[in-house]
Amino acid sequence: MLLVSFLTGAAAAQQWTWETTLALICGFCAFQAEHPLVWQVRQRKSWKPRLLIWASVYGGVAGAIALWLFWHSANRLPLFWIYGGAIAALIFDLVSVWHRQQKSRLNEMVTFAAVCLSAPLAYAIATGTMAKIAIALWILNTLFFSSAIFTVKLRKAKTASLVPGSIFHGIGSAIALGLWWTGCLSPITALAFGVAVVKFALILWQKDWYCTAKIQKVALLETVSSLTFLTIVSVSLLPPFPNSPTPQLPNSPTPHLPHRPPTSIEN
Repeated sequence: MLLVSFLTGAAAAQQWTWETTLALICGFCAFQAEHPLVWQVRQRKSWKPRLLIWASVYGGVAGAIALWLFWHSANRLPLFWIYGGAIAALIFDLVSVWHRQQKSRLNEMVTFAAVCLSAPLAYAIATGTMAKIAIALWILNTLFFSSAIFTVKLRKAKTASLVPGSIFHGIGSAIALGLWWTGCLSPITALAFGVAVVKFALILWQKDWYCTAKIQKVALLETVSSLTFLTIVSVSLLPPFPNSPTPQLPNSPTPHLPHRPPTSIEN
């Protein structure tokens, strides 16, 4: 999810710099720091030094890179909002874990939205600006990956209702169409959300198989869907291929005929 979102943002920027590589490392370390923090909160009053050490290592690397990118950025406002959104999502996640709501659909969607902030992060770092296409890609990535929340919960009896997933995919399709209608995304880019809709329809068709399949097969299905989504979005963001000029043959000059004096018959 992190890598796919980041690559879509880089594809929209149509450039990759060494700062972009630093931003990818920053996002990866921030993502890794969240896991030991969550586990530490789940321990309640039992402190686990190992978890705190790993959270400090990953969090320290992510924080140092984030501050360096922020300090050397010509336009710091986009990074301010991206960092702020990620921090707010982390706080929301930790509070949800404390209240034993970490598996709720809302908390998982907030967490996915935070990870998908890597799309506008890649765009902002590469271009130094923020554009509506970067925000639209963040929304599109969040919708696509949040689809897995509703499909995976079909495997559990307590959350096997089809209503939440059907409502989500209907709303998601409307939002994707809205992004195209407002000119934020091209038709093909917005159509990439259709991969999630098709996957949901196939799961409903083969629900019995999906609910009993091994987790490795479910992970393979999600991986193929993600790669298909990435391919469609990346190709749709490529710049138009310039039309090569049709080769023009030079006009052949009219051969100059030497002047011939009139003959006696012509006279």
